[in-house]
Amino acid sequence: MQAGYQLDDTIIAPSTPSGQGALALIRLTGPKSIEWTEHLLGHQKLSSAASHTAHFGLLKRKDGSIVDEVVITVFKGPHSYTRQDVIEISCHGSDFIVQEILNLYFDLGARMAEGGEFTLRAYMNGQLDLSQAEAVADLIAAESQKAHELALNQLRGGFSKEIEKLRTQLIDFASLIELELDFGEEDVEFADRSALTQTVEHIQSLIQKLIDSFQMGNAVKKGISTVIAGRPNAGKSTLLNALLQEERAIVSEIEGTTRDTIEESIVIEGVQFRLIDTAGLREAADQIEAIGVQKTYEKIEQAGLVLFVFDAARTSAQQLEEDIAPFINQKYGLILIANKTDLLKDQQALHPLSALSAEVPFLKLSAATHEGLQELHDTLIQVSNLKQLGNQQAIVTNSRHYEALVKAHEDLHRVLQGLSGGVTSDFVAMDIRQALYHLGSITGEISTDDLLGNIFGKFCIGK
Repeated sequence: MQAGYQLDDTIIAPSTPSGQGALALIRLTGPKSIEWTEHLLGHQKLSSAASHTAHFGLLKRKDGSIVDEVVITVFKGPHSYTRQDVIEISCHGSDFIVQEILNLYFDLGARMAEGGEFTLRAYMNGQLDLSQAEAVADLIAAESQKAHELALNQLRGGFSKEIEKLRTQLIDFASLIELELDFGEEDVEFADRSALTQTVEHIQSLIQKLIDSFQMGNAVKKGISTVIAGRPNAGKSTLLNALLQEERAIVSEIEGTTRDTIEESIVIEGVQFRLIDTAGLREAADQIEAIGVQKTYEKIEQAGLVLFVFDAARTSAQQLEEDIAPFINQKYGLILIANKTDLLKDQQALHPLSALSAEVPFLKLSAATHEGLQELHDTLIQVSNLKQLGNQQAIVTNSRHYEALVKAHEDLHRVLQGLSGGVTSDFVAMDIRQALYHLGSITGEISTDDLLGNIFGKFCIGK
């Protein structure tokens, strides 16, 4: 991403991925977009056409030969995505045709857009704030209904409004402190310190709620890391295959078949779970298996959920109690699964095992026959704690936003210390300015070229 961010040139890029397809879309924006397109069409006057209208035409080379039949859609600034004139060209989906059209515009002076440059222009021209611009990338990358909902809410300004409320309250507070500084020589206090303390504590509590929401938001955005763990031959790989409804993992009666982790994703009720099948937990028989067991423990440490699977037909209550002890009261959620119930001769044999599971959800299922699988689906949603997602107005999904909120929270903590310790107004004001700076960096009231380059440089070309 170039420093300086020139807005007066015309940029172009394909907005659909490379590869053979029925149609492809090419976008260009900038002051010459309409003029150059009129020139290439030969006779159609797009400059006098209404905005948001589509026009059929033939794009031609200098020698008059036709490149392709196209549909041109005209979006006139400021009523466009970038608030500049925008042209979208729908052509046939041949890589050759796309490149030929790009070359036509390159010859006229257009340049290839960099990653995210269309959205960068939307931000620079005031169409989107910075958090909304980042939501565009999240919306494109969304792989589940919940991730889509969160990104769409942020794109429509839901998160920005929450940040703006916090900044407004803090600015009102800061104005009183700044007023005191203007009259510093007269030793005047315009602000009631106890009332200010209550205001800052309130703002700080709202910021803390947003900070606390990040774990949930990050899980929705990236999917919940769900490790399937247990002893060898407990049926972990069979359970993975059952959840995926395909034969993804090799299943064998030979213990220790799974040596490395296998990772796949499923979506249940709009929530994505990243399933990780792991090597069986036991004292390794060889060096390769030892590496697999070590990887299992590493994945468990990083997990959001652990499905501990045991063989209901062969596991004693004492052995189970010993096996699950290290998994109780950890940072991740835990579901205890008694597998292979189809092999039990006496269903009563599960009763003493269920007594051990008072602290965690306990399910009985057969991965081989899929009996009990729906109950596992329901429990995954319940344990993930995402049912209440729609009730929260703002969820933090972006690590940059999270870090800025943490810093703002720390700034306000220093403000409270200053107010309670009788610190002079100039030091209190300095901490308030820092909090405002960090909150402003989220939506782009405060930004730098390096920050913008880092954000928009990660976008796909053409967006």
